[in-house]
Amino acid sequence: MGTEHIEQLVKEALQGAEKKAAKPRPGVPEKVRPVARERAESPVKPAPQATRCSALTYTHTKVIKVPQETLRRNRVLAGSPEEPWVNAYKLLRTRVMQRLREMDNANTLAITSPAPGAGKSLTALNLALSIAMEVNKTVLLVDADLRRPSLHTYLGLKPKYGLGDYLTRGVPLEKMLINPGVGRFVLLPAGKSRSNSAELLSSPRMEELVQELKQRYRSRYILFDLPPMLAVADVLAFAPLVEATMLVVEEGKSREEDIVHSCELLQKMNFIGAVLNKSRERTKGYYSYYSY
Repeated sequence: MGTEHIEQLVKEALQGAEKKAAKPRPGVPEKVRPVARERAESPVKPAPQATRCSALTYTHTKVIKVPQETLRRNRVLAGSPEEPWVNAYKLLRTRVMQRLREMDNANTLAITSPAPGAGKSLTALNLALSIAMEVNKTVLLVDADLRRPSLHTYLGLKPKYGLGDYLTRGVPLEKMLINPGVGRFVLLPAGKSRSNSAELLSSPRMEELVQELKQRYRSRYILFDLPPMLAVADVLAFAPLVEATMLVVEEGKSREEDIVHSCELLQKMNFIGAVLNKSRERTKGYYSYYSY
């Protein structure tokens, strides 16, 4: 499954979603406008504001410097600055930031995949690090894959608390935010695995947290690593809380029908595009921007 084929699938899914949106459907009052193809007429309306998070602070972020060898072994961008695939993430960063600016400077992005194994978590981590390496750009990466959290493993971390503890027990964020010794990058780990992740991600407390993050820290990009969207209900429950969504698909593994179906579902959630991961194609001497 090559780059052009994936792009064609996404294009067809976008066109199919437009045709479906043009037909009146029960419970859908107006046409959904695909952000991936044109600028939205207006920014996403924020969800109803809940009680503000009094404990939200970044003044006590822990710094746990991750060894370079750990970063290199796990293919984390900060540990391999000279690798040719780093250019792929720089180009991906540029395109993502362009799309977010077109959406009235949106700063929240959810990243998912059709099915497990596409590499969405590593893509989310390396994209976040790439943005953080920009001058005057800061990034908070949230591991919202509460069923199978993995971001901390790429950094060799063993956090005591995570997002699940904040949502269920009210543990302050300052006890779980981690800077792995990489510039303006902060990780909010997920904590232990949770079977009721869909309910937690759509809870009032999660809604409150997302609103607080994107309103109080407008200069910071907040990325959310979500579970595979066709495997569980988590993405559909959470995505309406953020301003943009992105899909990661794997060359030769992600099924065509899953890609098309995922794109159609994400049209309702300000879908900005798809990333072809693990591509074998090369462009101008290095891996194309779809791959790592």
